[in-house]
Amino acid sequence: MNTILLFLVAVPAIEIYVMIKIGQNIGAFSTISLILTTAFIGIYFAKIEGINTLRSGAYNLYRNKIPIYEILSGASIAIAAMLLIVPGFITDFIGFLLLLKPTRKIIINNFLSKKNNNEKYNKDFIEGEVLEDEKKRDKDEL
Repeated sequence: MNTILLFLVAVPAIEIYVMIKIGQNIGAFSTISLILTTAFIGIYFAKIEGINTLRSGAYNLYRNKIPIYEILSGASIAIAAMLLIVPGFITDFIGFLLLLKPTRKIIINNFLSKKNNNEKYNKDFIEGEVLEDEKKRDKDEL
């Protein structure tokens, strides 16, 4: 809970600080127009990437494959679009990184490899049943 609260307070504070510093260098109007421009460009590219991901997912379904990568890619594109709508330069930078296919692929592959490692550790046992020795069982019956 404290981490979420810290995140909700720290991110806007850092964004405001960065906007003020950039506004001092290029002016207030230019800063506002730059924020709006990055939001519109980002949403446009998010739409294009979302459509491409949807096509790829439909193609995989057609080939009877589970579109795991496309599902995670679509979720990261949605997060990127949300970050691009939020005014600020840092969130826009992270949003654009998520929109780029190479960085998105790296993030998703890391996520999937961690998931596979966890499944690997869970499969390191063999189910079995313990049977008593016949001699011991015969003694217990007497």
